[in-house]
Amino acid sequence: MTSSLFNNPPLAPKPVAAPAVAPLPPAPAAPVPSNLVPLTEDDVKRALPTHLRASVTPNLVQTLNQISADPIIAENIRDNFISYTAVLKEGKFKTEDYLSAVTYVSFKLMGHNNEDAYAKTFPTRYSALLAKGASKKDISAYVSAFARGKLVNLIMEQSLVPTWVLNQDIHQKAINQLATLMMNANSEKVQAEAAIGLLTHLKKPEMKAGFQINLNQSENSGMKDMREMLEKLADQQQSLIQGGQMKTIDVAGARLVNKEEVTDVE
Repeated sequence: MTSSLFNNPPLAPKPVAAPAVAPLPPAPAAPVPSNLVPLTEDDVKRALPTHLRASVTPNLVQTLNQISADPIIAENIRDNFISYTAVLKEGKFKTEDYLSAVTYVSFKLMGHNNEDAYAKTFPTRYSALLAKGASKKDISAYVSAFARGKLVNLIMEQSLVPTWVLNQDIHQKAINQLATLMMNANSEKVQAEAAIGLLTHLKKPEMKAGFQINLNQSENSGMKDMREMLEKLADQQQSLIQGGQMKTIDVAGARLVNKEEVTDVE
């Protein structure tokens, strides 16, 4: 008896090899966006006091141009480098030390703490400290010594914003609150105190003592005599022109001579 074909197991399909796919080349690294124009040696020299211009080297300029891969941070540090050069007139500082101090202060102004600002200013130095196993206490000592340096603090002083400018919005809110109390407070005493406060803070600033030009001063006797003399001279010249004895061009070229300077020549 012939076995049925249905009793035979189905033929398994032959495996088909997947086509080889060539690996994709790695995507090129995105360039750091930057629209900063590189500074030249002349640019840096113009920003520094005269006695430090000779210390500007190509290496310093290159360091300043490559201070950070972040264009916003780089622009901020470069602007501060130019803005705070006045501190270099107060002592004998090296240009390289000034750049380091400006970089450190710039990171501090961005909100970084002392150690983070130090690490970002001196990445190689900070990495070396960690590599040799420096303790947290030792690192803090190095950071504190730099943060308390004279040059850093001179720059920090230059960067401070007056409190009345920094808190200008709060000042206006206080004035608005006083105005609200003056108009709506239940107590007459509170209303009066608010009104007095407004009058105090909104009064016109007083003129400071010093050199002033007073345009309302009465003329002294010398000025009066000169004015009368010039009026008399003008009347005489006008009469001479009308009488044909003098021309307008002669009047324009005439000189005033002090009688005391004129001497008779015999």
